[in-house]
Amino acid sequence: MKLNADKKVLVERSNKVVYDNGDTVVKVFSDNKPSADILNEVLNLSRAEQAGICVPSLEEISKVNDCWAFSTKKVEGKTIRQLIQEHPEKEDEYLDKFVDIELDVHAHKAPLLTHQKDKFTRMINSIPDILNETTRYELLLKLDGMKPHTKVCHGDFVPSNIILTKDGTAVILDWAHATQGNGAADCAITYLHLLLHGDDALAEKYINLYCTKQGCTRQYVHDWLGIVSAAELARGRVKDTEFLLKWVNVFDAM
Repeated sequence: MKLNADKKVLVERSNKVVYDNGDTVVKVFSDNKPSADILNEVLNLSRAEQAGICVPSLEEISKVNDCWAFSTKKVEGKTIRQLIQEHPEKEDEYLDKFVDIELDVHAHKAPLLTHQKDKFTRMINSIPDILNETTRYELLLKLDGMKPHTKVCHGDFVPSNIILTKDGTAVILDWAHATQGNGAADCAITYLHLLLHGDDALAEKYINLYCTKQGCTRQYVHDWLGIVSAAELARGRVKDTEFLLKWVNVFDAM
């Protein structure tokens, strides 16, 4: 895969760099990123598209300087995060659209996606150095008792992952963490991510609006917070460890 000389960095993380490469967007992973994880993200993207969800079209899977990379067709538009920042007076309007898009995703089915409970189980069991055996057992017991669903769940549904085109079409990015499962867990992850980014007021408006539109109680979503916080710890979010443990400990105290 060839990167243009005038490429522009869109996102830079410890394990990846995302480039605007003209007509495409290229995500280049670090050389220590497992190839299975990268290919799984591509597979999730393809399965979401096959399910009828609007996602960027996959263009190529290859290597850039011996590092795995894949490219998608560039989508012209702005993320909901950008739109809220540019037009704070329209925050409620954009938030309303954001929740509608999430509920639309949950209305789709993709039977070949990883099951949410299986993924969370693996993640919780992978951090014995952070969570003791008793806490992990209680979290897994709670997870096992959750009502099973097979909704498409994005796993990182945040305003910066939703692009709105000029005609109002919503295109959903970043399918690395997608599963099939309970939409309330997906909502809990979004709520948690908003809090992690310091968007407390937006997080509260979001969760209340989601519950109203979905017709569920806030407690139904809150029941997932200990579980998804533990799963987030498994992603190596070192700087967020204290914050995430607080939510796991809140669960323990209940």
